[in-house]
Amino acid sequence: MAGSGERAVRTRARLAALLADASTAALRAAGGRVAGVYLRAGDAPGFLRLAVLAGLPGPLFRPWWRVHVDRPFPVCDAYRLGLSVVLPNATEAVRRYPQFAAGLPFPFASVHMPVPGGEPLGVLAVLRPSAGDDRDEPLDRELLARLAEGLGTELLALADGDRGAIVWDGEPQCVRPPAARPPKAAVGRFTWDPGTHAVRADDRLHTLLGLAAGDFAGTDTALAEALAPAEAYRVLAALRDTAAGKPPGAPLSLRAADGATRLLDLWPAADGGALPSPAGGGAVARVGGVVFDPGRAALADGAADQLPQGVLCLDRLGTVVYANAAAARFAGRAREALLGRTLWEALPWLTGPPYDDHLRGALLSPEPVHFHVRRPGGADGGHGGYDGFAVSVHPGDDLLTCTLVPASRMEAPGGPRPPGPAVAAGPSMAAAYRPIALAIALTDAVTAQQVSAVVMQELLPAFGGRRLAIHLLQERHLHLAWESGFPPGFLEPFDGVALDARIPAVETLTTGRPLFFESMRQLAETYPGLPMDAEEGARAFLPLIASGRLVGSCVLGFDGPRGFSAEERTVLTALAGLIAHAMERARRYDSEAALARGLQQALLPSRLSAHPRVETAGRYLPGTEGLDVGGDWYDVVESGDGLALVIGDVQGHGVQAAATMGQLRSAVRAFALGDRPPDEVLSGTNHLLIGLDPGQFASCCCLRLDPATGLTRIARAGHPPPLLLAPGGRARPLDIPGGVVLGVDPGARYPVTELILEPDAILALYTDGLVERAGADIDDGIAELRRALERAGAAAGRRDGLTLSGVADRLTAAARHADARPDDVALLLARRLRHG
Repeated sequence: MAGSGERAVRTRARLAALLADASTAALRAAGGRVAGVYLRAGDAPGFLRLAVLAGLPGPLFRPWWRVHVDRPFPVCDAYRLGLSVVLPNATEAVRRYPQFAAGLPFPFASVHMPVPGGEPLGVLAVLRPSAGDDRDEPLDRELLARLAEGLGTELLALADGDRGAIVWDGEPQCVRPPAARPPKAAVGRFTWDPGTHAVRADDRLHTLLGLAAGDFAGTDTALAEALAPAEAYRVLAALRDTAAGKPPGAPLSLRAADGATRLLDLWPAADGGALPSPAGGGAVARVGGVVFDPGRAALADGAADQLPQGVLCLDRLGTVVYANAAAARFAGRAREALLGRTLWEALPWLTGPPYDDHLRGALLSPEPVHFHVRRPGGADGGHGGYDGFAVSVHPGDDLLTCTLVPASRMEAPGGPRPPGPAVAAGPSMAAAYRPIALAIALTDAVTAQQVSAVVMQELLPAFGGRRLAIHLLQERHLHLAWESGFPPGFLEPFDGVALDARIPAVETLTTGRPLFFESMRQLAETYPGLPMDAEEGARAFLPLIASGRLVGSCVLGFDGPRGFSAEERTVLTALAGLIAHAMERARRYDSEAALARGLQQALLPSRLSAHPRVETAGRYLPGTEGLDVGGDWYDVVESGDGLALVIGDVQGHGVQAAATMGQLRSAVRAFALGDRPPDEVLSGTNHLLIGLDPGQFASCCCLRLDPATGLTRIARAGHPPPLLLAPGGRARPLDIPGGVVLGVDPGARYPVTELILEPDAILALYTDGLVERAGADIDDGIAELRRALERAGAAAGRRDGLTLSGVADRLTAAARHADARPDDVALLLARRLRHG
């Protein structure tokens, strides 16, 4: 056994090494940023698991660690069809795989190669920089195909004829890709005199720019040309603005002559030309600057410690490899405590949506990403007093450079915020794709509450919102349907307001125009006297209009002042249309569901027929999917000297199923009251159903019980077999031959089985909603119900006074507390009591 275990460990290690080598080779071959291999999941049939991931932190890819082979994803199509899937740009990804594009809304290309081995063994996937939407980026598909073929050959050799061994369970192995360039000096500093245009640079800057000291003319124009020839005007403009006291809010991202990214940070410097802290005194006459290259070595020298903003460098697995003094101060931790940790460990307030979106964007696309973050509890003085930052993430070949500008620098008291990408309000690249993501999420939302929950989960994080209110129009009044984040009781006065009220939630609907307020002061000036829920913040009021029909209004609240760009306003308006259509659909659903529930409650028996020697108990639970209610029913009918017990299940859900159930229940009662045997009851009901609706069918189980003798005659039509719990505590399913379901065959016959129901024995009739589980055999569900019946019967035997109703509650407890019930549940129990 020990030898077998050691072989398994060695095989697993060899498998991981093969996959890691293939992934890093694919990165080089395709010029990719991320690569990985999917294999079949050994513990979940029908699923693929990500076995190896190179170039991206594993936690950022968690939603795609496991995918079902039937999902509309490119990796699944490549595996299922055995064909390569190439998506050259974002437009093609959105067109062919909208769900995939919505989950990774960044401009990147992807290649998915099946790993051959007869049938595909897995998929080799590469994510790479996007080609333009109007052209294809050259890609050596043959080289990638040869890599996939070679991997398949090695996997088969490793499996030694056992294809079933080529599986992966558990989390993916994360691999650091090889460095693209050797380390060089990565930072240099300089000062600039706006009067003479002279630049004084240190040796590190010459090394970084690849210039000998004599090659550098020492002027601002020469510096701009050396930094970024195509963007020299941006450098010169930033120098002039900084000298005037308006430095950029974050480092400028520039393109060098070789296409590499360089970052330039500037600040006003005091007289003397050194590099003092920007907080130092003295007249502003010079400009201090630092240039660094995020794609090369970490900032290992002390120049970045003089930067006023925090700087963090991450490798492509998200590990912090450098932190300057300001970053450590903002994090409230020693610099050594940050190094070697992942970003989400070092700065836990940068974890989760929407920040994961931003980091994925920086890792997958070549453009820098800018966003804002509020740190919970940051202003209490325990973490330097900083509660907000503008964050910029600059991608590089090997490293990502993150800069953090505290809120105090973004907006000085009494002055405007400095310009720059880090303080420009706006979403990440994900904003342009939010209509896709929201539309996909809304397809599964069928009630107004579910639609509101989706909006809160999908929309608020994408735009940094903290408050949400949804009002729906009913009889020319707006009624509050959902709220989150507002002070308790604040929205109560706005619940039920008429359409002539002059408040923004009403006017956005009546005018059909979205209303955006970048500050609470602006909102108060526009609507004098309107109660405010906060002193600081911003608000967006969106009209919910579906195909010209007024549905309601949506209110988004933000904790701090913010602008709304033209792109944001367009996206939010489009999202409001999606929400309106979903709400309109939900209201129709709610109306039909309410009608179906009312109909079903009216048709189910309010009480069961009683007999002094028979105890009965029934339970009904509607499903939580679809229209909630279906066609399950049960009944107990006086029949001659005994009782007729029946349970049935009509196909489908909603009003039609409930109506058909009512007709069948009436028919069964009529036949049973005539003291007909069970087979005739089922035959007569079968003919009636065929005459009513040839396209509808139902299962049913019917029995007639003589309480005096215990003689029980049972017939069933396509229904699960009853369970019998003997007085000794053993339960078993009854072997009762049955006929086809009702409504299919007018000539169907329903055999009758007889048995004697002993005193204190319990007979259980149920519908398949109680025993069916997704992906499991119904026989397993019946066996589980049998064991539950035995346990409930034993409890009843230990406790005097535990009625059959208590047993019914125990048997339906799991279904009653389940998060979701795909189908209705009906249960009918009968126990013959001892004489006297």
